[in-house]
Formats: sequence, C-alpha cells, structure tokens
Amino acid sequence: MKKTMMSDLSDQRRQFLRNALTVAGIGLVLGSASPRRLLAEALSAKAGPSTPGLGALFAGDFKVGTALSNTTLLAQNPELEALVSREFSAITAENAMKWEEVHPQADTWDWQRADHFVDFGHRKQMYTIGHTLVWHSQIPESVFVDTHGRLRKRGEIVRAMETHIGTLAGRYRGKIQAWDVVNEAVTDDGQWRKSLWYNTLGDSYFSRAFHLAREADPGAELLYNDYSMHLPAKRDGVIDKIAKLRKQGMPIHGVGMQAHVHLDDPAISELEASIEAIAAVGLDVHITELDVDVLPKAYDYMGAEISTNFAYSEELNPFPEQLPEKLVDELAARYESLFKLFLKHRDKVRRVSLWGTTDAESWKNDWPVVGRTNYPLIFDREGEPKKAYYAVAGLKGGASSG
Repeated sequence: MKKTMMSDLSDQRRQFLRNALTVAGIGLVLGSASPRRLLAEALSAKAGPSTPGLGALFAGDFKVGTALSNTTLLAQNPELEALVSREFSAITAENAMKWEEVHPQADTWDWQRADHFVDFGHRKQMYTIGHTLVWHSQIPESVFVDTHGRLRKRGEIVRAMETHIGTLAGRYRGKIQAWDVVNEAVTDDGQWRKSLWYNTLGDSYFSRAFHLAREADPGAELLYNDYSMHLPAKRDGVIDKIAKLRKQGMPIHGVGMQAHVHLDDPAISELEASIEAIAAVGLDVHITELDVDVLPKAYDYMGAEISTNFAYSEELNPFPEQLPEKLVDELAARYESLFKLFLKHRDKVRRVSLWGTTDAESWKNDWPVVGRTNYPLIFDREGEPKKAYYAVAGLKGGASSG
C-alpha cells in the first residue's frame, strides 16, 4: 500500500515545521486559510539558497522535471509538492489530463486535478507540460462506439477530437508551455499502430491533432511522445512519418523519448544514436518519462505498453523491503551515465523529466506485475535523496552524500 509523505514526516521535520510556522506568526488554527499550502511553502523554504536543486544545477543545460501523480494533485501531499518545487524546473501531469480522467463522458469534464496542476506550475514558475491530448489508451470507449455498440462514423470521431483538444488545450491557453499532442502512435517496427484512431481516420488523425493543438494554443510547444525510441526501426519510422507530415504543414517542435530503461539496457550508444537522429531533422529532443527498472524483467522487450501484465511471483518481486546495496550502487551509476549522455548533447536535449518523484508513487511498482516493489527513481519512499540523486547532482558540483 502506498504511503503519503505526510505519514512519514520525521521528528526533525516536524520540529522544523513548528519553528517555521512560529517564525511566520502562523497559528495552528488557520480558519479559512489553506494549511496544506502553508505547510508546503514552509517546507519548501527548508533547503534555502545554499542547496540548489537539480533544476537550478542544470539550468544552463536543460530543464529537469518530474511527473505529478493524482495523489499530489489532490493536494494531499504538501511535503512532496515542496520537494518538487525545490528540486525541479518542469512538471508533467502523469494522469490528470488523460482523456478518461479529465473528460470521462462527452458532456462531462473534471477539472479539479488539472486545474491544480496548472496552478502549481504557474505559482512556482515551472515549465509545464500537458500530457496527453490524443492516445489510444486511457480513453472512454464511447469516443469510438455508440450506445448500441456500433462504431461511430468518421465525422463523429473527428468532432470528438476537435471538442476535446479545443476545450482542454484552450482552457489552459498561455499557461501550458508544451503539450504531448499525440502519444504512442507507432509500433516498435516503425509502422502506424492500428489503434481505433488510425483504423477510423487513417494517418490524418495524427496531423489533425497537431493542427488543433496549434489552433487552441498558438504559443505552446507541440511534441510527439513515445517509448522504445532507442530502437532504430521505431526511431526511423517516427522520423519519416513526421517528416512527411511536416512537408504538408503539420506544426511540431519536438519528439519525446520516454526512456523507461533498465539497469543494463538499452545501451547508452543506442540512446545517443536516437538523440542525434531526431535532432538532425530539426526537432528538439525531450527525455519525457525517465525511470530505471531495477527488478527482473517480466518481458523480452523494453517498452511501456500499459496493457501488458504478468502474474505476480516472488521471483519477480525479490526486494519487497529494500534494495540491496549492490543494486543501489548500480542504479546510481546508471543515472550518472544517462545524465552524462544528456549533458554531452545539451545542445539537442531541451528537457529531462523523470516519471515520478519518489519510489512510493512510481507506476513501476505495479507494472508490468501488480503488487511488486520497485525502486526506479532518485528519491526513496520517504522523499529522501538516494545515491542516484547525488550521482546526478555531482555532475554539476551539487550536493555530496557525505
């Protein structure tokens, strides 16, 4: 069961909070004020200017970001929000802006989490990424199928896309710096994914989504986002398809490489080849969903197809309590090598975003095996920096682990 960061406040942090509130003259009875926001701001001040976070350390190279979970966006985790605002310069909505979450029915919109996300980014002056406008997954079936179970007509599906993008991107016009416009539309062999989008609209849905996003928010950067982008066939397929559509006038600024990697693959050279190839055609590179899986592989390919699930077994969940020190060191070395690569190509890489902030909230705990415990990020379950954090920060002369 995932814990909230509030349940794990140490005595030292509790004392810090009491002192901070006392100094600020804030009573414990706050009336109509927001105690969670005051808590987050007090905790955010803890680090002080002498301990710059990763966003500040890498400010001259690229944005460093994280994804905010629905738990955080419901304002139930002020300490984590404080950690995010201290350490990162970019944020992505992990789930709050996906179709089924924000637009579950044709005439229903749920703005609570998305509004909180955008407000948080605005208040903290962070590079804010909307994720994602068009995807084959996490979308209501009713977009494609009517109440009688029949596939909707092409025109109805186009209008559904137009309404969705116009309403969602339009609501946050000028407040979102970048949108993942289309997500995961190409298979690992470089072909169009035969999704309901493609099967009903053909490849025109792809370019239509980008045009609609540009109409809704002319100032936002527009991105295509996908996993396994280190695979040459997939990378080349994506580049070729985008090149064709750009010649026809499709607006696009960059490509997101999700980078859900493992301790030992893909090779750094494979990632580098894709960074160089994407940049060579005039597109920005965004590392969009970085995490490092430390558990045994339950599949024979690297990827993030969320429909894939495997049965739980102790062999696939070997570290339910803590990660062995050997793997702690390997994780740190892997993150260090990845960020060395990104620094080498700082002229091509615009942003590096981890897919989550702490191990407690990582989606890798339950995918592709429900119930197992993973350790893929640079902050542990209590929000404390791991060796991996210090390895990354150390590349810019940042904090030492002592």
